[in-house]
Amino acid sequence: MQTILKQIAWEKLNGLVPVIAQDFKTQEVLMLAFMNQEALELSLQSGFAHYFSRSKQRIWKKGEQSGHTQKICEILLDCDKDSLLLKVEQKGVACHSGAKSCFFHLINQEGILEDTLESKDMSEVYGVIDSLYHTLQERKGADSQTSYTALLYSRGENTIAKKIVEEAAELGFAIKDKDSKEIIYEAADLLYHSLVGLSFCNIAPDLVKQEIMRRFGLSGITEKESRQENN
Repeated sequence: MQTILKQIAWEKLNGLVPVIAQDFKTQEVLMLAFMNQEALELSLQSGFAHYFSRSKQRIWKKGEQSGHTQKICEILLDCDKDSLLLKVEQKGVACHSGAKSCFFHLINQEGILEDTLESKDMSEVYGVIDSLYHTLQERKGADSQTSYTALLYSRGENTIAKKIVEEAAELGFAIKDKDSKEIIYEAADLLYHSLVGLSFCNIAPDLVKQEIMRRFGLSGITEKESRQENN
């Protein structure tokens, strides 16, 4: 195992090797991701693709939420020993959008022409929070005259932060009034605008989930004291 890992030029890659996943039968290019040494080792041991997420800052098994796993058929290392090609048996689809391949935007010199594959709603598979976050990331290139999310991005962090504060206040008033329907509406608005803020800063909600998991078993007082000590 160590002999295989040592073949890759990790130092010039800053510890992350780019990996192209390709359908073993059709030869269709499915996606591009990254592996660190641990992810590659897990992939070799298990026979299923594991990657390192730069946004989530953790190792993830392809299909860990969706069940759309990649069984490895072949692994090829390129001539410069700085990229990998995985030929895989893809279960389900490779892209979070619901498309078979992540590469479905057709581009020419004038920009994006069209989506060659129709995306599907994958919120039930990946979770509504992750699906919404991916959608918000995609809106960064949208027209601010037709997309409210793009409009928020165009106005910058002050507008985004102000909206979060406004929505938090409205949720507080709804809770005070004990209006169940309004509480749900305002909580959804606050969650949406909070995710816009995370997306604006390129912070994946998975990192927030990891922080919540870290706090399990800690009292709120202890957790706050630890933050003050670290600051």
